[in-house]
Amino acid sequence: MFVFKPTSSLLFLLLSISYSASSVTSLTVPPRGGAPLDLTTTPQQQTDGDDDSLTYLWPLPAEFTSGGDTLSVDPALTLSVAGNGGGSAILREAFGRYRGIVFKNTAGVGFSFIRKLRERLVSSVSAFDVDTLKITVHSDNEELQFGVDESYTLLVPKAKESSQVTIEANTVYGALRGLETFSQLCSFDYTTKTVKIYKAPWSIQDKPRFAYRGLMLDTSRHYLPIDVIKQIIESMSYAKLNVLHWHIIDEQSFPLEIPTYPNLWKGSYTKWERYTVEDAYEIVNFAKMRGINVMAEVDVPGHAESWGAGYPDLWPSPYCREPLDVSKNFTFDVISGILADMRKLFPFELFHLGGDEVNTDCWSSTSHVKEWLQSHNMTTRDAYQYFVLKAQEMAVSKNWSPVNWEETFNTFPSKLHPKTIVHNWLGPGVCPKVVAKGFRCIYSNQGVWYLDHLDVPWDEVYTAEPLQGIHTASEQELVIGGEVCMWGETADTSNVQQTIWPRAAAAAERLWSQRDSTSQNITLIALPRLQNFRCLLNRRGVPAAPVTNYYARRAPVGPGSCYEQ
Repeated sequence: MFVFKPTSSLLFLLLSISYSASSVTSLTVPPRGGAPLDLTTTPQQQTDGDDDSLTYLWPLPAEFTSGGDTLSVDPALTLSVAGNGGGSAILREAFGRYRGIVFKNTAGVGFSFIRKLRERLVSSVSAFDVDTLKITVHSDNEELQFGVDESYTLLVPKAKESSQVTIEANTVYGALRGLETFSQLCSFDYTTKTVKIYKAPWSIQDKPRFAYRGLMLDTSRHYLPIDVIKQIIESMSYAKLNVLHWHIIDEQSFPLEIPTYPNLWKGSYTKWERYTVEDAYEIVNFAKMRGINVMAEVDVPGHAESWGAGYPDLWPSPYCREPLDVSKNFTFDVISGILADMRKLFPFELFHLGGDEVNTDCWSSTSHVKEWLQSHNMTTRDAYQYFVLKAQEMAVSKNWSPVNWEETFNTFPSKLHPKTIVHNWLGPGVCPKVVAKGFRCIYSNQGVWYLDHLDVPWDEVYTAEPLQGIHTASEQELVIGGEVCMWGETADTSNVQQTIWPRAAAAAERLWSQRDSTSQNITLIALPRLQNFRCLLNRRGVPAAPVTNYYARRAPVGPGSCYEQ
C-alpha cells in the first residue's frame, strides 16, 4: 500500500497554502467604471460613492442590506436542508449545479488533492468562514404553475459570527432564486485562489414584481437543436426569467411530432430538424428543474402554411395556403388533435393560440370557402372571429387559459373568452385598454422588447414599463408581466445567444425588481451592473454580446475590458 510521507518543504508549502486560503484580505484594484463584484475594493473605497458602492446583483433584490466584511467560502461547502420540502430532488440537483459554478476555479484535481492534504496536516489553521449552506423549504409541493411563490430570504453572517449561510423559502422555486443570488455573491479571488463573499453580512428579502417574466424563442424560422434550447433555458435562470414561450411552429416549418397527425412534421425543413415527443418532454422537464415554465404556441389561423405539407386539405387551395381553411371540419379536427397531444407534454396552465397577422384574402378568393362564408352569412372578419373563438374553446376544454396576440382583442374584444390573456406586441398603449376591459395582459411592445430589432439599445429595453398608463391597483394587477421576443428570421445557433443577451437581462430586471429601485440614473446605477452581469454570463459560458454596441449581438469594436463594453 502506498503511503504518502510529506517532506518538511512540502509541509511548509501546505502551511503557506492554508494561510492563503484562510486569509480575508481584499484585493484592491484601481477604480474604473463597471468594476465587478469579484474585483472588490477596500471597504473605504466601497463607501466613497463611486461605482464600487453599487450592488452587483442582477436582478436587484427587493430589499437588502450589506456590511463591510469579507468571508472565505469552503470549496467543500455542504448542503443542510430543513422543512417539508428540504428533501426535494430539484433542490439537491440545483445545489450541485451552483456549487459547480461557484467553485469552478477551485475544482481542479490537483487543487483538491493539495487541499485535502492541507486539511489533514494543518486543520487548525485551514478553517473557512463559510462551510455550510442551509436551505429551508417549507412546502413539499413542487407543482410549477403560474404565480408560484418565488420569494426567499438569504442571510450571510458577519465574520466569525457563524459559518452558515441560510436561504429560506416557501417553495423549492423560491429556493432556486435564492441559490442564484447566493452564487452571484460568491467571487473567486485570483490572488488567494479562494472563493469569497464581500460586503458581509448580507440580509436579502426578495420576491418578483411580476409573476410572468418570459422569453419567446422561435424555432420555426430557424431550427434550434435541443442542446441550444437547454443552454438558453439555463441562461434564463441566471436572470430569474421564469417562462419560455416556445414558438415552435410557423408558416416556414412544422418541426414538432404530433402522434395523432403524424404527417404534420413533414412540414419541417428536413427530417433532421425536428423535435420528437421525447425531446419536448425533456425540454419541459429541464426547464422545470430550473423553475421555468414552458408555454407552447400553436398560431392559428394564420402563420400555418407549413401544416399543409403533410395535410394539403388544410390549405384553402394549393395556390392560396393560409390562413387555414375555415370551412372544413377537418381543420378543427387537426387543431383538436394537436392540442390533445400537446396537453400531455405541456403542463403549464397558459397556452398560446397566436391569432396575429391574419390576411383573409385566401378565404374570399377561394370558391368553396367563399360559398361557405355566404351560406353561414359571415364576412371574412366574422370567420376570423369564429376561428379564434373555436380554438379558444378547445384550449379551455383542456384546462388551459388561452393567450392570443393583440389583434384578436383589437378586432373583437367583447367576444373573447373571459380567461383570455392578451399578448401586446404592436406598440404602446394596448395593455391599458386590455385591463380596462377586465382581461389580463402580457407586455411585449415590439419597439423595445423585440430582440430581433438590433437597433434597440439596452437602455430602451431597460426603461420600458409594462404598467405605463395604468394607474389603478386593480388594473395593474391584470398585467401579469412581460416577455422579450427572439424572432428567428435572422437568428440561429450561430448567433441566437448573442442576440438574446445581455438585452434580455435588462427586461428581466424590470420584471423582477421593484419599480422605484430601477428608475434612477440608469447610466450610473444600472449600466455598470449590467456590464458586470454580461461578464458573469460570459464566465458561465453564455456568449452574451457587449452591452454598449450600437447594434446588438455584434462583436466588440476594439480591444478592452469586458466590464467596459
